[in-house]
Amino acid sequence: MKIRNFVRSITAIVIILACNENANADSIELPIKVCTTLSSYADIAKTIGGDRVEASSVASPRFNPHFIEARPSDVLKIKRADLFIHSGLDLEAWRGPLLDAVAKSEFREGGAKQIDLSEGIALLEVPSGQVSRAEGDIHMFGNPHYWPDPRNGIIIAKHIAAKLIEIDPAGAAEYTKNLNSFMDALNAKIQSWSEALKPYAGKEVIGYHNEWPYLMAFAKLSMTQFVEPKPGIPPGPQHLAELETFIKAKSVKVLIQASYFPKEAGDYLHDKTGITVLSLCQNVGELPECGNYIAMIDYDLNQIVKAFKS
Repeated sequence: MKIRNFVRSITAIVIILACNENANADSIELPIKVCTTLSSYADIAKTIGGDRVEASSVASPRFNPHFIEARPSDVLKIKRADLFIHSGLDLEAWRGPLLDAVAKSEFREGGAKQIDLSEGIALLEVPSGQVSRAEGDIHMFGNPHYWPDPRNGIIIAKHIAAKLIEIDPAGAAEYTKNLNSFMDALNAKIQSWSEALKPYAGKEVIGYHNEWPYLMAFAKLSMTQFVEPKPGIPPGPQHLAELETFIKAKSVKVLIQASYFPKEAGDYLHDKTGITVLSLCQNVGELPECGNYIAMIDYDLNQIVKAFKS
């Protein structure tokens, strides 16, 4: 009888220890360390995560996200992260070599500790047929600049919230509350932005680089001409002359470019045609006015509306 009770006691202890070990294996230390490729994703992750999340990004918003040189500190940052968030597609050509240096399979495509935010996005400008580098920096899977459309911001936030709940179930209530607050605020702004933009639906604008199609789709504006004759190719005198003719013929009022692109071509076209050149934000923190995701979209769209009004 004593031996049987002893065995039962040992068995119970083993079960308790095993349960504790499994619980420790599944638990996650707070704050959850989230590393993202872009600052816009880090801002949304922090908004959803609140005090349970510490978020940072690799790419500085002051530079073109196509051409980022990752540093050894970025490798270490991702190695120590609990979650890696990226654009997917082929926006961040530097992401592959960076993850090679990190050497953790869970952060690669399909890994358990990564989010490809392009999933669920209705991609624009998906190439048909064979793609040639003769056409410039063409994206193989569609235009990857999808986050400036605030409707896609909601999809991104839902992705992030779902993953945070998966890896930190104890924080589910907080993540859900923060997600709902973010969506309520963004949906209210979407309604007001749409009303403000309504009088300008169908208006033609010019872009510097083809990185605005999703924002243009939301704003219902047309952008068919670019300062770059081909993506990634600087403009020459002939192309600028053609744009000058186009602007005058179509009475185009607005040229849009991210703040990190050269100003000379826009200044030239402004001097020749009077077109308003807007320096807008592609990512959170690019300009002081763009301190968070909603503020960034608000700044960009308000600048467009003001330019049309004036």
